[in-house]
Amino acid sequence: MQETSASIQITALPAFSDNYLWLIHAGKHALLVDPGDAAVVEQALKAGGYQLDGILLTHHHADHTGGALALQQHWRCPVYAPDNDHPAYRELNAFRVQDGEQIAFKTFPDLSCEVLALPGHTLDHIAFYINQQHLFSGDIIFGAGCGRLFEGSPPQMYASLQRIAALPPATLIYPAHEYTAHNIAFALTVEPGNTALQQRARDTALLRQDNKPTLPTTLALEKATNPFLRCLPLSREKEFHDWEPVDVFTELRARRNVF
Repeated sequence: MQETSASIQITALPAFSDNYLWLIHAGKHALLVDPGDAAVVEQALKAGGYQLDGILLTHHHADHTGGALALQQHWRCPVYAPDNDHPAYRELNAFRVQDGEQIAFKTFPDLSCEVLALPGHTLDHIAFYINQQHLFSGDIIFGAGCGRLFEGSPPQMYASLQRIAALPPATLIYPAHEYTAHNIAFALTVEPGNTALQQRARDTALLRQDNKPTLPTTLALEKATNPFLRCLPLSREKEFHDWEPVDVFTELRARRNVF
């Protein structure tokens, strides 16, 4: 599957059982987000005749970083990673990037890349916001869901999701996993009468029947159907009446952990 904007194209590279490695390309130049599997990336680069010019890492989990060293050694390209001294970043001699930092690539003169710090799934988790249109979100937000809290606290994760929610509604979001169908099944236990969610369930089922990705998604769609972005309206409903939105989030995440 391939998305196109004015200056770049974005291709989903399926890996493992449910990962997407995101290939950003223009002409014969490419960047790669979260290369968990080097072989999948090399196959795509060869097929497209691309030169790999950079690697972007959202966090340190192995299914996001496992192929980075082999790719870096082959292509001699820079790696950009969270500002953390994790061994996964040290072995890559990665550039450590912080919230608000801008990354520039000579071979992508029309590409802007802003770093957003989004702790929660891990404490060092970041996202890459490209051309103020494409958000490569790693494991913070998924289609109709959000990531588990392996290191961060519920208030941290909730704040990170609120930061995403403040972006323009047309923002395209590129999560790293195909979890949408299962997340929708959970979301329907929270909001069974949500007609937008019901329609999304039907649309998602059709895509998956054809083995097509459900991603990228849009922020507008997530705000209409993702319970973790709907904690404020849910706090006004009978079940959670007068709860603080962060407490709604905490309860929903606990339920999703065992769903």
